[in-house]
Amino acid sequence: MPASKVWFTDMRAKTESLPAKLRRLMKAAGFEQLDLDSKFVAVKMHFGEPGNLAYLRPNWAAAVCDYIKERGGRPFLTDCNTLYVGGRKHGLEHLDSAYKNGFNPFQTGVHCIIADGIRGTDEAYIPVEGGEYVKEAKIGRALADADVIISLNHFKGHEKAGFGGALKNLGMGGGSRAGKMEMHSAGKPFVHSEKCIGCGACARSCAHGAPIIENGKCRIDQDRCVGCGRCIGVCPKFAIADAHDEANDILNCKIAEYAKAVVSGKPSFHISLAIDISPDCDCHGENDMPIVPNIGMFASFDPVAIDVACADAVNAQEPLKNSVLGERCHCCHDHFTAVAPATNWHSCTDHAAKIGLGSCEYELVVMK
Repeated sequence: MPASKVWFTDMRAKTESLPAKLRRLMKAAGFEQLDLDSKFVAVKMHFGEPGNLAYLRPNWAAAVCDYIKERGGRPFLTDCNTLYVGGRKHGLEHLDSAYKNGFNPFQTGVHCIIADGIRGTDEAYIPVEGGEYVKEAKIGRALADADVIISLNHFKGHEKAGFGGALKNLGMGGGSRAGKMEMHSAGKPFVHSEKCIGCGACARSCAHGAPIIENGKCRIDQDRCVGCGRCIGVCPKFAIADAHDEANDILNCKIAEYAKAVVSGKPSFHISLAIDISPDCDCHGENDMPIVPNIGMFASFDPVAIDVACADAVNAQEPLKNSVLGERCHCCHDHFTAVAPATNWHSCTDHAAKIGLGSCEYELVVMK
């Protein structure tokens, strides 16, 4: 594919606010080419795990949503429930966490919709054209129902993917709980028997008779199980879990394929803010200090190119002295590998380019 344009501006703001500068960047990058009139516009972002302070503040979301409304669109903020047990594991707690972190209509001017519903089982099955690992992705219903997808990403490190940017925000973030299980695991769910109360919710939700209740506890017949993951979503005690056994490179390929499913057949636009660049995901209930200084804002119609541009910009920075990156050897010449040696972020971007989601080649256009 030919090189894609990625627009960039730094964090200097003398006579205008940073949200106003973001709007100007979006316009320069061609945002007004999108037909938003009367369209449902999903602004996919991460609301931040309670206790983590590195997530994007709601001011950024408000700036994006205000621009969408001015263009005649009907924006909403959205994310899917998490697979792990934290502050966003089901729809009600997820909304509580979002509101506590400022993502409410009074601050952003729009509603939050948890894309895969209360239990994480409200999903659409979307074919992945050219998918090697995923033939049919399980995507949160609200994302599937949207007319336009806008990804608003906090660019930072990640302990399994290398970094989290546009592709991970769309792919992992757009998958339902069962979809997340498919990305993380090559195997099938298992039961933490000490948590199980034998209620049978899993058995009632399974079309294949895999969960079996014996002596007040559940076990999963691995021969019957097809690995759909619906039992994970319906368990009231979160006693059923995935194996989390997929290799990181394959995980990254699956993330790319899920990202393609989210934007399939729809206009999309991507914004990445390379600020507060923590070494780990915003899903953590804490955040370590940034590994490099704040860099700036990026915008593009290409989710692959914007990820590569952000990664290159981070790798061009000197590590902050007291950060985890500053404490480690940099002989690998890649900041993300230095922080998480078992990761290779290129496996995601290369695979995304291979399946036609975008280009790893980009032209950086700097806006003052």
